[in-house]
Amino acid sequence: MSGTPENPPGAEVPAGAGIPDAGPGLRASLEAILLVADEPVPVVVLAQVLERPRSAVEAELRDLAASYVAESRGFDLREIAGGWRFYTREDCAPLIERFVSDGQEVRLTQASLETLAVVAYRQPVSRARVSAVRGVNCDGVMRTLVLRGLTEEAGTDSETGAILYRTTSYFLERLGLASLDDLPDLAPFLPENIEDIEDENARS
Repeated sequence: MSGTPENPPGAEVPAGAGIPDAGPGLRASLEAILLVADEPVPVVVLAQVLERPRSAVEAELRDLAASYVAESRGFDLREIAGGWRFYTREDCAPLIERFVSDGQEVRLTQASLETLAVVAYRQPVSRARVSAVRGVNCDGVMRTLVLRGLTEEAGTDSETGAILYRTTSYFLERLGLASLDDLPDLAPFLPENIEDIEDENARS
């Protein structure tokens, strides 16, 4: 039996010697990272961290998402708000609601929901314009939405100098939307003279 200076004939060779440590595969690596992510992770970030081609990472993500659906898992892998993240399946929602106690989740008030809807469909928009649409002052509600990370400042109006607001990526994440283009069409539910109503409320 032949040997080397490091391992002469008859010497015991340690288990695994000469075999490089390949580490976890791409699929396992993606699952591990996404499991601890608290917001959608862009493909480019995953590719940089894993030092793998972006095309390979994206293909594996889509394969993973399809496999979870095919296996009827209790969670989905979705492409949301410019990145990828795990979500519980929609038909598991009743179970999640029973598991989560009432005090663990702070729900938005009706006023907050209405104000958020106006910002979502009219952004970038000033607080005065939002108040005009709703017919009531919404300064306090707007501050609450900013504090919760659902809206943010988006510059100033060139004519009035008023601060403009828009929705955030966290807003898209919470609603499970990939982009604002996925918002449902609101036109059928609005009166035809909505612009006149807004201008009248703004002047009053």
